[in-house]
Amino acid sequence: MAQQKSVLIVDDHPLFREGLKYIIGRNERFKVVGEAENAAGALHEAKKLNPDIILVDISLPDKSGIQLTYELKKQQPQVMIMIVSMHSKIDYIAEAFQAGAKGYVAKESAAERLVQGLEAIVNGEFFLDSSVSLQVVENLMKFPVKEARITDAEYGALTPREQEIMRMLAEGVGPKEIADKLCISPKTVENHRANIMKKLDLHSTMELVRYAAKLGLIDVDLWKD
Repeated sequence: MAQQKSVLIVDDHPLFREGLKYIIGRNERFKVVGEAENAAGALHEAKKLNPDIILVDISLPDKSGIQLTYELKKQQPQVMIMIVSMHSKIDYIAEAFQAGAKGYVAKESAAERLVQGLEAIVNGEFFLDSSVSLQVVENLMKFPVKEARITDAEYGALTPREQEIMRMLAEGVGPKEIADKLCISPKTVENHRANIMKKLDLHSTMELVRYAAKLGLIDVDLWKD
């Protein structure tokens, strides 16, 4: 069996922490080694326990979980952070990944998807809860994409057609629909997608969405309360 990965849970609700411990305890690959109810406690416990993975809620009593993620990654760059939150808006999601999180799971689906997410990040992948993904895609389709505030040289190296396809992929448009809209074959779309990923050194759809959000290709401002 692969070596157990240690997990620290950070959430201010004791009953929810107990629920997470129960879910994780059913999988032999992971072991909960500690818990904290706020950001200050999380930083202390993380330094003391040196866990492999930290589960972080966004809404903490003393500090945003996103700010905590920045601080944890500065303190322990190797740690893997999974956000487990009731918030599923694109601005929270984008900021969490920009802060250094490797995964994002909605609290409402933690029972079904938490372990799947843990396994993904341990395998070096980004993980975005599929229930969140659907909400993000559905809502992104309702709003126009911003005029890009592009300064990235790698993005500028894409051809106009590649930039067009990248924007559509970032909006959640599927290859077949892109092909229909642009009057090209799905195979051509896949070829363009492969070239885009190679030029930008991206390795998953999640990385593509994160990259687009960072450049301003996705209108995150419209998602703020």
